[in-house]
Amino acid sequence: MRPIRLPEPSNGSSRVPEIFDGGVYGAIRRAVVIGNGFPGAENQCLGLVRALGLSGRHSLYRVMRPRGGINKWLHWLPVSVHKKLDIFIRQIFGMPSLTKKSGLSHVLEADAKQIAKVARETFDKDGPLLVIASGRDTISVASSIKRFAPENVFVVQIQHPRSRLDRFDLVVAPRHDYYSLTPQARQQIPWLLRRWITPCEPPGENVVLTVGALHQADFAALRCAASTWHDELAYLPKPLLVVNIGGPSSNCHYGVDLAKQLATMLQNIMWSCGSVRISFSRRTPEKISKLLVEEFSTHPKVFIWDGEGPNPHLGHLAWADAFVITADSVSMLSEACSTGKPVYVIGADRCTWKFADFQKSLAEQGVVRPFTGKEVISDSWSYSPLNDTADAANRVNSALAARGWRINTTTKGT
Repeated sequence: MRPIRLPEPSNGSSRVPEIFDGGVYGAIRRAVVIGNGFPGAENQCLGLVRALGLSGRHSLYRVMRPRGGINKWLHWLPVSVHKKLDIFIRQIFGMPSLTKKSGLSHVLEADAKQIAKVARETFDKDGPLLVIASGRDTISVASSIKRFAPENVFVVQIQHPRSRLDRFDLVVAPRHDYYSLTPQARQQIPWLLRRWITPCEPPGENVVLTVGALHQADFAALRCAASTWHDELAYLPKPLLVVNIGGPSSNCHYGVDLAKQLATMLQNIMWSCGSVRISFSRRTPEKISKLLVEEFSTHPKVFIWDGEGPNPHLGHLAWADAFVITADSVSMLSEACSTGKPVYVIGADRCTWKFADFQKSLAEQGVVRPFTGKEVISDSWSYSPLNDTADAANRVNSALAARGWRINTTTKGT
């Protein structure tokens, strides 16, 4: 059996020198994650928590918008305004409240004042509180926590908050979020609109720039997944090609036409594959998944995960020899590109604005190549795997050290 290739742990430790005597006041032992209910955003927070050694010692809160009906057209509104409008509409039409519904009801609603109060009241006993948030809807809550308890919290905002970055201790944002400042972008923006397109200023000292998205697929996670999925994936004929299908977005349009193109390309390279595993995301339109299922469901080399049972995603990352990924998903590409294995992209030409810049960045670094249907899947190439999550964790530790704080990964009392 050919051994799997996994990314090696970072040479640079994410921990800072032991400059403290173990006292409570500078030791961070806990974290609060502020999510928005979307896996892509929350996975970035959890990835950073994991890289900082605080897995299992964090609490998850969510900023939840009203959903269903006309609410899908109201996401441009601030969260607080959206909620008030939803309550007003429901009162007018006698509609029931949407509280305590769905599988998310066990997650507490993020209350900035309450979280800040806990941080202040428990500071002497438990030390500072690390707050990590991601997504536009979490900005006001995370910044309010910082405002209410500035001496007791360290707030990290993932994804660019667009304005007033000094509201946070650190901002973690991909480089393509600053695409609007490039000469190419300025040519695309009408002169009258330029002042309204953010960000308007280059990144400051409290901004950590990444190539892609943060995630949880680190060395330890993939080693664990390799063991968990060993019996199912280890003995498949090699090379194993994993195909991850996302879904079209406003900045990466595609439909059945791209699915047909992908099907033809996969048929063309099937001779060079030992096995092929296809997975769809929550965003994959049914017409796309249906076409690919009809095309490959009876092919002896192909297995299509139907969404039932354990998600094999981490197992695929660990055991795959190569990947084909649709260009719309920054998260899936970031995870695959952290493995050091060949990553082929389909649909990059459909991306626009900053997402086209992201694709260009990956290609220029030699991390990905376009999928053409002429590949030999056993072929490989070398590149420096993305290491954004570990790099961001190191920056967090450095910023904490400058403040006289540090992450304490030992259990309290030991």
